[in-house]
Amino acid sequence: MDETVEDPPTSAVLLDHCHFSQVIFNSVEKFYVPGGDVTCYYTLTQHFIPRRKDWIGIFRVGWKTTREYYTFMWVTLPVDLNSNSAKQQEVQFKAYYLPKDDEYYQFCYVDQDGVVRGASIPFQFRPENEEDILVVTTQEDLETLKSTNKKLEQQVKAQKDCWETELLQLKEQNQKMATENEKLGVRVEQLQAQLSTQEKEIEKLVQGSQDKTEQLEHLKKEKSQLLLTLTQQREHQKKLEQTVEEMKQEETTAMKKQQELTDENSGLSKTLSENKIMCSTLQREKERLEKENDLLKRENSRLLSYMGLDFDSLPYQAPTSDQAGAGQNPGLVYGNPYSGIQESSAPSLRTMKRCPTCKSDLADDIFGPTLEQQHMEALCLNCPICDKTFPAREKQIFEDHVFCHTL
Repeated sequence: MDETVEDPPTSAVLLDHCHFSQVIFNSVEKFYVPGGDVTCYYTLTQHFIPRRKDWIGIFRVGWKTTREYYTFMWVTLPVDLNSNSAKQQEVQFKAYYLPKDDEYYQFCYVDQDGVVRGASIPFQFRPENEEDILVVTTQEDLETLKSTNKKLEQQVKAQKDCWETELLQLKEQNQKMATENEKLGVRVEQLQAQLSTQEKEIEKLVQGSQDKTEQLEHLKKEKSQLLLTLTQQREHQKKLEQTVEEMKQEETTAMKKQQELTDENSGLSKTLSENKIMCSTLQREKERLEKENDLLKRENSRLLSYMGLDFDSLPYQAPTSDQAGAGQNPGLVYGNPYSGIQESSAPSLRTMKRCPTCKSDLADDIFGPTLEQQHMEALCLNCPICDKTFPAREKQIFEDHVFCHTL
């Protein structure tokens, strides 16, 4: 019993609207001895289905609604409703919760909607004694018993009417169920035909499933082959990427080398241009020197004619290193025309002057300031860039100096 935890579902349904014949109480005693547990036995009829919130209560005789219960117990749902053992049920009321007076009570089965589905005969809670055999009552007790019997007769009549109504309803339900059974038989035949058709379809589906399974296995093999091919292609692509990376590195190196060669080519082009400038300068210097040499030749011829000497009759003497160091002018191709003339030929007629560069003797009356200047220019090298003058014997130094201007 769980009265303190949760109240059972009740209603204000009157006795006329109850269905007492759906649950039948068995082996109900006329009285139960106080202080002991009471076991209530009941049977579920064929068309009644118990639910989780159904309960059995002990009601005092004369109750009007299901809210007037004294105590109650939740029913136990059977596992299998179709078995005979499921129809026979029982609940046990603990002695502590049972009534302590000797009034008449009865068991009532109430469903979860608060509707009474069955009621037992009345009984009492009192000890067993000899008065049960011979009962001597007073007039007052007799009146009470008559009143109680009258109430019981009314209840029995009401229950009888309910049972008759229930019986009619059950008959109608049986007829309806028979009709429904016929319909269900037809429906079952249709379902069997559908089931046969579905079984054939299932066989076809199973066969198709087997075919699809084979196709799936074939697709799995193709997938494995494709994965293997893809792996090989990835490895090949990786090698190609490495080759491309190496080619890029080689291209970068080649571009650097090309840039270096370009820079070097630019430097060489610049050097070549400067060399061309220097070559042009030297060519002009050469032409100038040749002109000066021709001028000096003519001057020598004139001087020799003046002195009465024939230039072609003079012996040619190749200048030596001693003669060059002793006073030969390295800038003269034919040497000094006065080197073969004795000093005593006309020393008294001319005043001689020595060239500070080539140490040659120069006559003041023959070499004027202009010729002397031309003689000095012929023996010197002038830088065309900074106008710096170098002796003709320092030609290498002069060329290095001009080359330094190109750097």
